[in-house]
Amino acid sequence: LQNDHKALMKQVEEALHQLHAREKEKHARDEAEALAEAMSQNQSLPQAFAKVNAVTSGSPASISGLQVDDEIVEFGSVNVNNFQNLQNIATVVQHSEGRPLSVTVIRGGKKVHMGLTPKRWAGKGLLG
Repeated sequence: LQNDHKALMKQVEEALHQLHAREKEKHARDEAEALAEAMSQNQSLPQAFAKVNAVTSGSPASISGLQVDDEIVEFGSVNVNNFQNLQNIATVVQHSEGRPLSVTVIRGGKKVHMGLTPKRWAGKGLLG
């Protein structure tokens, strides 16, 4: 009976070692995949053409979720390929009054999409 117990305990011990070894391998593989994904996301981020310096509280920009230090990669039809100056954005804002437009920014190393509807507010223009 003691020999059976010893043999059984040895099998349990070996099984536990194998289980822990597989778990360690899985954890290392998961970490490597997460690192590779993070690196590929950083490499695939589009180039920004402008950076948000200020957002007035209660403005359409604020309501849409735009934040200071957001790097703009797309503002309606404006992107890095056709951006020349801030007048490009002003023109899109004027032509989009009351209609939502798509805005894409890079925030904290991640691409963030939002909708922004330019509208007049408290006499401060269309965006804020």
